Amino acid sequence: MGTVEITRFSSPDSLAQAAATQWLDQLGRIEPDAAPYCVALAGGRIAGRFFRAAAQSAKARGANLEAVHFFWGDERCVPPDDADSNYKLAWDTLLGPLGVPLKRIHRVRGEDPPEKAAASATEELKRIARRGEQGQPLLDLVFLGIGEEGHTASLFPGEPANVNDSEQVYRVVTASPKPPPRRITLGYATLAAAREVWLLASGEGKEKVLRESLAPEGQTPCARVLRLRPHTRVLTDLLGP
Repeated sequence: MGTVEITRFSSPDSLAQAAATQWLDQLGRIEPDAAPYCVALAGGRIAGRFFRAAAQSAKARGANLEAVHFFWGDERCVPPDDADSNYKLAWDTLLGPLGVPLKRIHRVRGEDPPEKAAASATEELKRIARRGEQGQPLLDLVFLGIGEEGHTASLFPGEPANVNDSEQVYRVVTASPKPPPRRITLGYATLAAAREVWLLASGEGKEKVLRESLAPEGQTPCARVLRLRPHTRVLTDLLGP
């Protein structure tokens, strides 16, 4: 396992605000002529809190997001206006309030047939992002969450080993144990290649699985991501401040 940098918070709100402040500080250091900065967003309750905090702080400080291109770590196979859509959450709480132009928003088309949606999302990320040594598109930052059973993005326990080892950028999940069952997710190789990954770990009933995921012998999908990466940040209110 690579190094894991853990920052503890006393509440979900303090976690969300700190993540927002640190992310905006990072964006403020981007040079005007820099290559596109590619970020993949997460879904879930803590992501919603983070988006609201980031939108409020960005407005207050007049942050410049012109270099940022927005992608998603995973998406449910639903239309973009569906309550289950990760895109809708980000649009309602972050992208819409900040007036981010559609040309810099690269959503996964959950309303399309899954294989087509995964292929289109892969093509779009490869078109915008820089490439790594193994040809993987390099996301500058990926925000992840963790589920009660240790899933992250839409990588769930119990998948066959050949799927876990897939080099696909985005791939289809057909039998998610959490509804809706069909999803599109970034694969392990793309998460491993990302320049930075910030795991925002919050939510009742998740402390045990977070501790398991942080253990060197952890078997959750989240643990697998941590093992594959040289360094990952974990921001959490589950382990005490």
